[in-house]
Amino acid sequence: MSNTTDSNMFAGERRRFIVDYVNKHSKASVSELCEQFGVSSATIRNDLNELKELGLLERTHGGAMTTNSVQFEMTSSQKMVKFQQEKKAIAERALAYIHDGDSIGLDAGTTTFEIAKLLRKFNELTVVTYDLNIANYLDHNTSVRIIISGGEVRKNFHYITGDAAYNTIKNLNLDVVFLAANGISIEKGITTPHMDTALLKRTMMGNAKNLILTADHSKIDNISFTKFADLEQMDVFISDNGADMTAINKIRVKNIKVDLAECK
Repeated sequence: MSNTTDSNMFAGERRRFIVDYVNKHSKASVSELCEQFGVSSATIRNDLNELKELGLLERTHGGAMTTNSVQFEMTSSQKMVKFQQEKKAIAERALAYIHDGDSIGLDAGTTTFEIAKLLRKFNELTVVTYDLNIANYLDHNTSVRIIISGGEVRKNFHYITGDAAYNTIKNLNLDVVFLAANGISIEKGITTPHMDTALLKRTMMGNAKNLILTADHSKIDNISFTKFADLEQMDVFISDNGADMTAINKIRVKNIKVDLAECK
């Protein structure tokens, strides 16, 4: 990236790239990041300090390292800057499973948000979601029919939970549901940090003809607080080509179609 990255890129964009770089390499030094992004060491140190405050990286002496707490859930704004290229590639691949006239469920999450951003090319879609960011985007940018659950908004996460949300979703029949996850484990199944969202996910799953799990490679072999599904329940798992193939082959043994998006 060092030879092609514009040193004048906006700070927010550069920080997104820094998070992706450190996560892919587990750690990075200040000098390494200076070379990658063509900026001064003072700029990189400031970036790393800001990213540490957001909980996206851990600072080390002379650099930074990735942080992967299985029970910690980042806010929506924090999630937005992690693995953006992978999420976009997964979303592109997900379009193959959507058809004009479908009724689809979009779970709350930043990967499913990327799917929502691509739905304008379809006709007569109905989207069911409890994610406020998804509903707001679709309302302002597409002709999609939107059904959003009622209930209580979880502060800083921009989704709706509670009895009203479950009652809205449980009576709706869907052609396909795209699910998000914080952890994917052969032994522990598919997991999420909160019991209430686990119930929402299971409720949405219960009315779907097809279940598609969408998650970037960082979620594989991670375990979050509560299980909402077994891997065997999924029809398709869409991830990216950064995934460890040993783990992917173990998932395929569960008789799940694994679709890996190409991410440069």
